[in-house]
Amino acid sequence: MPSRIARGNASRSRIRSRHAFAEQKQRMVLSIRAIGPARARAKITLANIASNTKRLVFFKRRALTG
Repeated sequence: MPSRIARGNASRSRIRSRHAFAEQKQRMVLSIRAIGPARARAKITLANIASNTKRLVFFKRRALTG
């Protein structure tokens, strides 16, 4: 794979991950204010589970409609 194509692919994947975190922060009102790292980690984990479930529902509905 040419280096220019590899660089383009890397930037696309970086953009996708940034969108995912921005979606969690804005739509799910994710602001971490917790006492201790364990509670903060639990809040982030629950937000990730909710986001992944939402994406799964979106893709299942999309597969059903065509």
